[in-house]
Amino acid sequence: MDKIVIEGGIPLHGTVRISGAKNAALPIFAATLITGGVYRITNVPALRDVATIASLLTELGAKVENPSSGVYTVDTREAMGREATYELVKTMRASCLVLGPLLARFGSAKVSLPGGCAIGERPIDLHLKGLAALGARINLDHGYVAVDASGGLKGTRITMDLVTVTGVMNIMMAATRAKGTTVIENAAREPEVVALADFLNSMGARITGAGTAEIKVEGVEELHSADVEVIPDRIEAGTYLVAGAITGGAVDLEGIVPAHLANIVDKLRECGCDIKENVSGVSLKAPEEIQPTRVTTSPYPGFPTDMQAQIMALLTLAQGASVIVETIFENRFMHVAELRRMGADITVVGNTSTVKGVKGLSGAPLMATDLRASASLVLAGLAASGTSTIARVYHLDRGYEKIEEKLKGLGAVIYREKA
Repeated sequence: MDKIVIEGGIPLHGTVRISGAKNAALPIFAATLITGGVYRITNVPALRDVATIASLLTELGAKVENPSSGVYTVDTREAMGREATYELVKTMRASCLVLGPLLARFGSAKVSLPGGCAIGERPIDLHLKGLAALGARINLDHGYVAVDASGGLKGTRITMDLVTVTGVMNIMMAATRAKGTTVIENAAREPEVVALADFLNSMGARITGAGTAEIKVEGVEELHSADVEVIPDRIEAGTYLVAGAITGGAVDLEGIVPAHLANIVDKLRECGCDIKENVSGVSLKAPEEIQPTRVTTSPYPGFPTDMQAQIMALLTLAQGASVIVETIFENRFMHVAELRRMGADITVVGNTSTVKGVKGLSGAPLMATDLRASASLVLAGLAASGTSTIARVYHLDRGYEKIEEKLKGLGAVIYREKA
C-alpha cells in the first residue's frame, strides 16, 4: 500500500492542466450500454474508478480499449450481461449507474448494492423509486437489487424527494427508451448531469431542461452510438486553486469551464484571493493573509460538498474564525481529526465545524479516510512546515489524475513510497 510524502512550506507557482471529470466520465461509460454500438470517449482521466467501470462493462460483455492516453473505445454490441456483481460494485458506488441503461435496453437488470467512500449513508432508494414510477418492479434479495420492466417503461412525472445526481442520471437514462414523456422535478443541476444529457441527445435522445430543476425526457424507440469528450473536472480545478492559495503562491488553470467554478471562485475571493478568468482558464494569486468566511455546502449551484474538506484546510490558516456547515453527508468531517494532528484548531458540533485560524501547520503522519479528505490532507501538507506522510492514498487515486506529477510541476516536493 502506497503513502505520499510531502515536504511542505513551498509556495506553488505555475500552470496546471485540468483533467476530465470522473463524475462525468462514469455515467457516460454506463450510458454506452443503452444501445449496442461503438463509442469513442476522449479526455478520460486515468483513475481507479474509470478502470473499475471499464472492468464492469467488460464483465457485461462489452469490449473496452484504451488505445492512447485519455481515449477509450467502447463496443457494446455484444454486451448482453445484465448482472453487476458485488466484487466490482463494492468498490465504487457509481456502479449502480448501469441500472438505468440495462433496464432501458433489456427490460431487466441485477446489481449489487453499491459501496464507495465511507462518508455517510448514500442509499439508492431514490433511484429505485424513480425506476418504479416508470413501471419497473423492484426486488431486493441477498444484497442485490433486481429490476424488471418486461412490460416496458412508461413516461411519468417524478418528483425527487432529495436532490440526487446519480439518481437523476439513472432515471434519465432509463426514460430515454420509455413510452411517452418523463418529467423529473427537483432534478440535480450539476454540470455532470448536463454533460450526460448532451451525450444522450447526441445518441438520438430527446432531453430538455438539463441544468434546471425540471428535466423532460421524450422516449424514443431507437438510439445510436456517438462520440463524446468528457468535460473538465471542476473539483480537481478547485483543489488546485486552493493549493495555490494555501501555500501563498500563484497558479494558472488550463482546460476548464470557468462557469462551472463560480461557487468555488466566489468563496476563494471572500478569502482574499485575487482571481482572474478567461474563456478556458482561471488564474489565482494568494492573499498575504487568508480571510475567514462561512461555508454551507448545498447542491449545485451552491458550494459543493466535494470541496468542503479542501476549503477547511485553507481556513485553518485564516486570520480569524470560520464556520463550515455540511448539509449533504453526515460523516464528512472525518478529516478534522487528521488536521488537528497538524495543529489545526477545529471544533465540530453536529454538522457544523468552527475553524479558528492558526499561525501555521506542522507536518505529521496522516491517514486518509475518503477521496476528498485525502485531498485536504495533501493541501495541508503542502502548507505545513516539515514533512507529512499520508497513508491509504488509494482513496486519492480514485479522483485525482497524476496528482504528484501536477504538483511537482508547480514546485511542490512530493513523492510516493511503499508503506
